[in-house]
Amino acid sequence: MLDEKRVEIVARNRGIRAKAGETAAKLLTAFLRKAEEVLIGRLIVETVILLSARTQNDGGKVLRAAAQAYKVDTDAIALKVKHEFAAKAKAKLPQKVEAKPAAAKAKKSA
Repeated sequence: MLDEKRVEIVARNRGIRAKAGETAAKLLTAFLRKAEEVLIGRLIVETVILLSARTQNDGGKVLRAAAQAYKVDTDAIALKVKHEFAAKAKAKLPQKVEAKPAAAKAKKSA
């Protein structure tokens, strides 16, 4: 019932990457055959949320309602993600600064 894009999202969340000549749906099906019941249950919940978000006019409300039903602290997750992105941005800045002086030194010596 999920379109190919959402199947790829579900597969990527499980660490499944489709290579040339393979489809995410085929790999996900093979994964499900070997998965434990807990993983299958999580996958079912995730696909139901994706399906309902696709069919509803306001998918954000559906996701918020699902988070509340499963007692997920969305504010804490948002804060954690914000900190992770900030840390990644800080990690990238020094690399760019270091790369420029090295290129400038190479130009001076040439």
